[in-house]
Amino acid sequence: MAEGNLLINLSVLNRNVQKFFDKSLAEFDIGSGQVLFLFFIYENEGITMQEASRMVDVDKGTTTKSIQKLIEEGYVQSRTDEKDRRIKRLYTTPKAFDIMTRLYDLRNDLRKKLGTETDLNQFEEQLAKICSNSREYLDRDEEDSVIRIGGLMKTSLLDYPEKVASTIFTAGCNFKCPFCRNKELVFLPDNYQYDDPQEILSFLEKRAGILDAVCISGGEPTLHKGLPDLIEKIREMGYLIKLDTNGYRPDDLIMLCETGMIDYVAMDIKNSPEKYAATVGLNEESFDIERIRRSVDYIMSSEIPCEFRTTVVREFHTEEDMEKIGEWLKGAQKFCLQQFTDSANVIQPGLNACTLEEILSFRKILGKYIPNVVIRGISED
Repeated sequence: MAEGNLLINLSVLNRNVQKFFDKSLAEFDIGSGQVLFLFFIYENEGITMQEASRMVDVDKGTTTKSIQKLIEEGYVQSRTDEKDRRIKRLYTTPKAFDIMTRLYDLRNDLRKKLGTETDLNQFEEQLAKICSNSREYLDRDEEDSVIRIGGLMKTSLLDYPEKVASTIFTAGCNFKCPFCRNKELVFLPDNYQYDDPQEILSFLEKRAGILDAVCISGGEPTLHKGLPDLIEKIREMGYLIKLDTNGYRPDDLIMLCETGMIDYVAMDIKNSPEKYAATVGLNEESFDIERIRRSVDYIMSSEIPCEFRTTVVREFHTEEDMEKIGEWLKGAQKFCLQQFTDSANVIQPGLNACTLEEILSFRKILGKYIPNVVIRGISED
């Protein structure tokens, strides 16, 4: 069938082009997944990671991994924008300059192996039309623009440090923390009614100039493909943006930060690495602690204002855990200990809050490693 031949031929072409580049580029320690980005950055010095993703028409996770590989190998460097320090721009390095002529030769060699120039010109013209059709008719992924919002706190004096903010709660989470107080945002009921994003944007537009910032919390906001679009619309109103995240999607976190969308990051640290899976309600075999480590490492090395925070629960947290967390996050900007509060909406009923004495002990331990440790949700008086 014609449809089958099309799919097979496209697959064969893609696979063989990848094999050609992977073999030819082995001496440079990069492969077909990186060379396309290297060409675009070299020809568009100063682009952002998000711009590169759009130009190459590749998902943001693949973009982040490919560009990080180029940075690790010394072919690309990330520099802070002179006018907006939240934005990171990409530039090629002298190491890249030395190989670009060779890479262009390889690309030209590939063309010669594939066919005559006349054949290729005709093929490219038709392929461009086919790709255009695919974007128009096949790439209409409605999920790309969807963000499911489970609630809005219209005014908060606590969620964004020293700012008056609104807080948007996204629905859905990739963790099942037993002590989570937003069970309905994790286990979405069949009849769950999402808030209309347009109504929330209309509210924020009316409050522009009165409110300073918008916090986006959850659930887990980075699960939503429509998050960047929502943030861009809110930023256009003049708001600062704070992201609350569990850090389990580091590629999304890095992309949002590197493109200047986020002004403040708060990342939950659920427990010491050894007890992380159990604390977030996931199976040890399926949980990947390296995702958490990547997010921590990025936040620790970035210039974005940030805080780490742990909701402490007697059944899950000990002084030994705090010692390990402190060693892990040594030198962090800020750490918050949050008191657990039981409610009817907790995922696992029957858990207990720590006493003030226990929390003060935790703060003392963390204070050996992190100068700024604060307590939230309990009075010290």
